[in-house]
Amino acid sequence: MTTRGNPDTDVTFATLADEARAKVNLTLRVLGRRIDGYHDLASLVVFADCADRLTLEPGVELSLAISGPGDGDCGAASDNLVLKAARLLAERVPDLRVGAFALDKQLPVAAGIGGGSADAAAALRLLARLNGLSLDDPRITEAARLTGADVPVCVASQSSVMTGIGEQLSLVRVPKMPCVMVNPRVAVATAEVFTALGLRKGEILTDVTDVVRSRKWPTEESSVEEWLKALGHAANDLEAPAIKIQPIIGEVLSTLRAASGVRLARMSGSGATCFGLFDSHAEARAVGQALQASHSQWWVHAGVLG
Repeated sequence: MTTRGNPDTDVTFATLADEARAKVNLTLRVLGRRIDGYHDLASLVVFADCADRLTLEPGVELSLAISGPGDGDCGAASDNLVLKAARLLAERVPDLRVGAFALDKQLPVAAGIGGGSADAAAALRLLARLNGLSLDDPRITEAARLTGADVPVCVASQSSVMTGIGEQLSLVRVPKMPCVMVNPRVAVATAEVFTALGLRKGEILTDVTDVVRSRKWPTEESSVEEWLKALGHAANDLEAPAIKIQPIIGEVLSTLRAASGVRLARMSGSGATCFGLFDSHAEARAVGQALQASHSQWWVHAGVLG
């Protein structure tokens, strides 16, 4: 740990750290497309036990340094969502204390698991800690919403039902479920997937209130078996258009669905990351090890969702 003094107050601040956990869409319904071009969604979101790591050393200048296995895929640091979120918050909070961010990029980029959004959310959490702000401060909420559609749910980093364009959140208790996550290391642009979906502006498929009323998720007292049954009746509407853009997603899904012990396999978000759910950690670890050995070019993580 390092410390840095504030020359104005002579107060010493320690370097702050947080994890940016991967987001996984267990389900994703596209309800329609608004006149403004945005798509209305309804999605059950959980978070995984794999993450990027972000630190913040308090200082006068706002900056970002990127390292780790995925640093080469992040593009220019100046365009990173970490800095975008910080700048949006600084516009809303007078004299916001900032500093030097350092991102250890472990998650694949443009992968449908909200890596960049989770990084931005972690930046907002760190700035909130540094400045004594509550995470439900409306300025944090607005900065998150303006940074990106997945950032609001990533700020809380808790399982939620996400509706609207991502800004409407309802917390839900989802049990821990062993999983294997697989990304074939191909980037999928979210905009391309929505374009392939082919909805016209103003086209409505399903009313959001109908979806909320019809989809009653199991309670926190429900068993994993009840959750798996409920999830089996749902889907990810972006799966088919994503496979058209990157057919290897279909290969990943077929491989997961053929794995021993898998209960459910589906794509997350707009892809290309897919996940398989299992009854036991041992089954998930065994499948993860086998996939890593047979497909060494793929990113594979065996862990827990919830």
